[in-house]
Amino acid sequence: MSGAVQAGWAPPTGPPEPAPTRGWPRWLLAATVLWAVLLGALTWWSVRHDPPTVREQRTLAEAGPVVDRALGQLVAATGDGAWELAAPRLDRGCRVTPMDDGATLVRDLDVVVADGGERALLEAIAGRLPADWRAGVHPSSNGPRLRADAGEFVAVQGRVVSPGRVRLTADSGCRPDDVEYATLLPGYPGEPTLDEALRALGRPAGTPPEQVVAPCPGGGVARTAWVAAGPAPVSLAGLKPLAAGVAVVDTPEVYAYRRGAVVVLADATGEQVRVSASTGC
Repeated sequence: MSGAVQAGWAPPTGPPEPAPTRGWPRWLLAATVLWAVLLGALTWWSVRHDPPTVREQRTLAEAGPVVDRALGQLVAATGDGAWELAAPRLDRGCRVTPMDDGATLVRDLDVVVADGGERALLEAIAGRLPADWRAGVHPSSNGPRLRADAGEFVAVQGRVVSPGRVRLTADSGCRPDDVEYATLLPGYPGEPTLDEALRALGRPAGTPPEQVVAPCPGGGVARTAWVAAGPAPVSLAGLKPLAAGVAVVDTPEVYAYRRGAVVVLADATGEQVRVSASTGC
């Protein structure tokens, strides 16, 4: 084998060296920095001046008054029915974003009617709500359901929870939790009509009641004061002499009547008798 090297052929010298890399042009770096500064300034301005466009931009402290006003509208829409406000519920642990926890404020209004009158009640309430709420009653697998939009991402619903009982709900949805909602609720003195009902049932009067309020559309507040009046069952017949005219609801376990502007509701459907006195809008 000859060791001569063929003319015109060069032995391999290894892989070719990579071409030298070039940095970004200075004008492109300057434009990127300028765009980032402009985007940050626009974001700052939007946060401080633009109205919220998604629910997550309004905190619980900001959403709470909207929920309260929605509940007051629902009270005004119940008409002359028998109703009571339930204590607000603050459900923590929901997710505002994948990284942030939040809380949901839920406020309920329970309305009692004669069995079979639930759908008619929901339709009457829907008809009395503000037109821009777009309230309507629609069938569902669990019976008729009222749905409405109270604005600012607050949902309103109404449903039948048991024969003769309808629950109306204003719901904030999951919001950034920035306040203890109980600190926003004012206190009110006791309700004499409640003590009168307790004495008629043979139960101790003078017990400090739990109280719940909601602002009325035209000013003032709707208010419910209630107490747990001892174990059921109990006869509600002792309340009948207190009714001014015909009772609003009269069944063995639920009795409601009016005493001036106050609606008194005695409910013995649970383990404890619950007696409430509510003043509407």
